[in-house]
Amino acid sequence: MKQEFNFRPKGVCPRMFHFTIEDGRIVDFSAEGGCNGNLKGIGALITGMPVDQVIERLNGIQCGFKTTSCPDQIAAALKEHTSE
Repeated sequence: MKQEFNFRPKGVCPRMFHFTIEDGRIVDFSAEGGCNGNLKGIGALITGMPVDQVIERLNGIQCGFKTTSCPDQIAAALKEHTSE
């Protein structure tokens, strides 16, 4: 079953993340705002990966002195979505 959802990240530059998940795997990811090249690269790397593996790998990554990062917020979005 294909699921599409949006997530407004907190504490980072992007305004919105857009996800499509099918059969427990990420099939599409995009972001509005933020570092365009980096977020496209992250999207290319996580596409096709199981959601649980993405959460495990990205959770807790920090950006400089911030307590979060774009990858950490992607993990937060996926955790929130899977807990619903």
